[in-house]
Amino acid sequence: MSNPSGSRPKHLKSSPFAPAPEVVVENYDIGDRVSHDLYGLGTVTKVDSHAVTVDFGSQAVRIKPPFAKMQHL
Repeated sequence: MSNPSGSRPKHLKSSPFAPAPEVVVENYDIGDRVSHDLYGLGTVTKVDSHAVTVDFGSQAVRIKPPFAKMQHL
């Protein structure tokens, strides 16, 4: 079941469970050098509101957030 507002449900202080950690989404700019666990080294060529396109030399890949397998260099 999802929350109609699209946000996460409120964590109750009386809950025995720890609150879920906030997901931090990296910001990338055109020209940023990145390393990806599957594709290797690449350069960001396009940035839009839904994904980034990275040129890895042999192929260009559109990667959606959260960028779990990608790091800034």
